[in-house]
Amino acid sequence: MTQVSAEPNPGLTSAQVAARIADGHVNTRPDRSGRSVSDIVRANVFTRINAILGVLFLIVASTGSFINGLFGLLIVANSSVGIVQEIRAKRTLDKLAIVGQARPIVRRDGQSAELDPGDVVLDDIIEIGPGDQIVVDGEVVEALALDVDESLLTGEADPVDKTPGSAILSGSFVSAGSGAYRATRVGADAYAAQLAAEASKFTLVASELRSGIDQILRVITWLLIPAGVLTIVNQLFISDTDLSAALLGMVAALVPMVPEGLVLMTSIAFAVGVVRLGQRQCLVNELPAIEGLARVNVVCADKTGTLTENGMRVAEVRALEDAESASSASPAGGADRVLAAIATHDPRPNASIQALAEAYPAAPEWTMTAVEPFTSAKKWSGMSFRDAATGRDMGNWLIGAPDVLLDPASRPASAAEELGARGLRVLLLAHTDVAVDTEPPAGRVAPGVVVPVALVVLEQRVRPDAGETLAYFADQGVDVKIISGDNAASVGAVAASLGLGSPETSVDARSLPTDAAALAGVVEEGVTFGRVRPDQKRAMVHALQSAGDTVAMTGDGVNDVLALKDADIGVAMGSGSPAARSVAQIVLLDNRFATLPYVVAEGRRVIGNIERVANLFLTKTVYAVLLALFVGVAGVCGELFGLGSISYPFQPIHVTISAWFTIGVPAFVLSLAPNTERARTGFVRRVLAQAVPNGIIVGLATFVTYIIVNPGGTEMTVGAKETIDFSPAQTQAATAALVTLLAVALYVLAVVARPFTWWKAVLLGASVGAYVVIFTWPWTQELFRLDSSNLQMITVALTSAAVGIAAVEAVSRVAPRLLAVRDGRSPVA
Repeated sequence: MTQVSAEPNPGLTSAQVAARIADGHVNTRPDRSGRSVSDIVRANVFTRINAILGVLFLIVASTGSFINGLFGLLIVANSSVGIVQEIRAKRTLDKLAIVGQARPIVRRDGQSAELDPGDVVLDDIIEIGPGDQIVVDGEVVEALALDVDESLLTGEADPVDKTPGSAILSGSFVSAGSGAYRATRVGADAYAAQLAAEASKFTLVASELRSGIDQILRVITWLLIPAGVLTIVNQLFISDTDLSAALLGMVAALVPMVPEGLVLMTSIAFAVGVVRLGQRQCLVNELPAIEGLARVNVVCADKTGTLTENGMRVAEVRALEDAESASSASPAGGADRVLAAIATHDPRPNASIQALAEAYPAAPEWTMTAVEPFTSAKKWSGMSFRDAATGRDMGNWLIGAPDVLLDPASRPASAAEELGARGLRVLLLAHTDVAVDTEPPAGRVAPGVVVPVALVVLEQRVRPDAGETLAYFADQGVDVKIISGDNAASVGAVAASLGLGSPETSVDARSLPTDAAALAGVVEEGVTFGRVRPDQKRAMVHALQSAGDTVAMTGDGVNDVLALKDADIGVAMGSGSPAARSVAQIVLLDNRFATLPYVVAEGRRVIGNIERVANLFLTKTVYAVLLALFVGVAGVCGELFGLGSISYPFQPIHVTISAWFTIGVPAFVLSLAPNTERARTGFVRRVLAQAVPNGIIVGLATFVTYIIVNPGGTEMTVGAKETIDFSPAQTQAATAALVTLLAVALYVLAVVARPFTWWKAVLLGASVGAYVVIFTWPWTQELFRLDSSNLQMITVALTSAAVGIAAVEAVSRVAPRLLAVRDGRSPVA
């Protein structure tokens, strides 16, 4: 029923507002990005990796060999780069969030104005209409057929009718009608304050990528303990070295086990992704959205606001012959006056009603006696009028979808269908013999006897970039499905003009099956769908997900909220309803569907590149663990069976320089490179399928080289500056082993960098050249404890490296085939 308050509440005065601000009764909100600068600093400094590296650095420092502690700079790099990038991304997110947030209309001193949600105070009067989000808890003071959707709070899909005095909760939104409410709880006291804060956090929750990396780090942490114990036992008690040498050997064995740069590169890639998307006016509410959208293979989009522009204009008002039977109730001036009255009295007009207001600005002086607001479920709205001067009843008028209000076999319905097939939007203006807020009889969609009066034809402008956007998704193997509440033929015609489907194949959602399996089959096959109810949009998203699809849903209206919430990725338009923006992970602030390809491309770049660099870091971890275990076990066996002692081949400085140009610099460049391959699930499995065998090959080739050239034991000398040096023979053996390690590791880098481009070739050439300089320049040889003068040892090293390189190439060809067979895909040639 219609509820109208006697007099509008003028709201608080300026003095009352000032008093409430002084008392702290303000809707203060937490940081939009969820973390303060101090939180970001702490989170980047006190990490598991920094803790491990910090302890190892202190061990090296205790020996006095600070050159071997250069890996400690990674602590500074990990922390500083992560801090700088996240603060930059936080600032971008905060700026965009301010633009994209809902701004309630608040009455003060009898005037209505938009305010920032944080400026709302206790007892403010807030006006609401269709699509508006309730920003604070309150009590309804005015209601005009006001229905509120509380599904985001309670899970109840049906809207709740609100009358003056009803409680209203923050986090819900208006689905129909209009009104105003008084703020009763603000700030942290509001029911959904924590939900709103969580929705905007700068977070990596529910990310397969991050959870996979965390899983790998947990395993590595436990591997450090036995590997460290075995190494120090071998160094200290078996190889007859002193404590300082034993500690250096242990640290040299443990440092490369830590994939210290993997978390750093992941953070940089995500943060850079947020900044790049921010520059394109794309608000990322949750960072996993970047990853999720990279995995999307189906995009469900609404027609209006996506393929077509929101604005429309009245092209024609076509009077119907059947209107003569309603002439006794029709006012002088006919349909034009009725349309003008409807447009004038709608407090929150949608795009169609706005077009009527532009076409008919001169409205008659009528008062509204009853109203039934538009909802996506029933597809029509209505108003009953009375002449303000004479008191004469001016009729009960409905405006909505012709194929809903009319018998499909009638002539007006056929005419509307023909117009809709040309891509036009068609509304029916009809008269009924009872008040519009009367409950329709069972089996009927509208009250009373519906008499068609006129067809209102609206023109929609197709977005100039819509065709290019659809072509991009087609090239990338992403299916696009147009799901709209409009007439199915009209939806099909607009989509067909852009090369997507046809009017003949467009599906009328009223004929969709309710069975989940049957629905999944229809939705998978269909391209365009019309007359889709909000609950059907949600069901269609579920159906696609049940078929194994990763679904992105785009929308801007109240009717899209449920589907946006349940899709894998919800994408809202910046000009859409606050409710839609609040549940979406991504908000396109420029309202351009054409921005979405950039979002998809950025997600693919981030995920694909992180997977590449993860291969490098985890290969290093695997060979470091194996090398430590090989040397430890060989040392113990040599002691037990009298075969001679063996010490760990490298000093910490050796493992530090080994990562510079096989992982560090190349990984940074590769993490920011272009990448268009669609992301797939199974990140950990794919990475380990490459990294584990490659790590075994590198570790085994290095160990074999060292076994052959091993001089036995580790003789230590103390230099003038209290630095610890290995004997010449031990340094030559370590250098040979390092040559093998670097040669095979560089080939792993070459495999990961495929397919080659000119800049990748330059990157590989620069990496190889850098190591040639380090191993041949006397100054760098002395600085980094290297000696490449023993040609016999270097020959052994290069021979082992050649075998290792051949094995890495074989793995690079076999592993993808095995993974493809396991995943049910065709093996890659």
